[in-house]
Amino acid sequence: MSRPIFADGDAVRIIRTVRDDGTYPGASRGDVLIRRGHVGYVCDIGVFLQDQIIYSVHFLEAGGRIIGCRGEELIPADAPWNPSRFERGDRVRARLALGIQGQVLVKADAQGMVLKVLRDTPGDVQYEVQFDARLLQVPESALDEWPVTTDAGTMVQEPPTR
Repeated sequence: MSRPIFADGDAVRIIRTVRDDGTYPGASRGDVLIRRGHVGYVCDIGVFLQDQIIYSVHFLEAGGRIIGCRGEELIPADAPWNPSRFERGDRVRARLALGIQGQVLVKADAQGMVLKVLRDTPGDVQYEVQFDARLLQVPESALDEWPVTTDAGTMVQEPPTR
């Protein structure tokens, strides 16, 4: 078993969205417990299955929840962090037509699903987005949220597939 990399009281940032696995009191399996990017404080260190270190992290800004996190899900709060608007599984729409070498592959307003967030690319955060049968790497600036509000003020939303 490895040694803990964080200590009680350390400020840490969660780098993955954590969902309930069915063990969090008052939440349903699959519910989002904490979204990536939030900062919390280590309040306890434990072990799971005799070889995995689990940090109990108190997220004050997120309703005061205390959530068990693995070391690979955390970074020091003061470490460089490149926030993003979307995360894996989010539905998005293309703000403009997307193409390669002048050939349009995806029309503007086409709906897609984020499969991967690429934070370490130069400049803008990029995403691997599935548009129908096409997988494209797209800069954040070329995407908008889905659902889209229409001129009539109604929300258009397809059922989530996560």
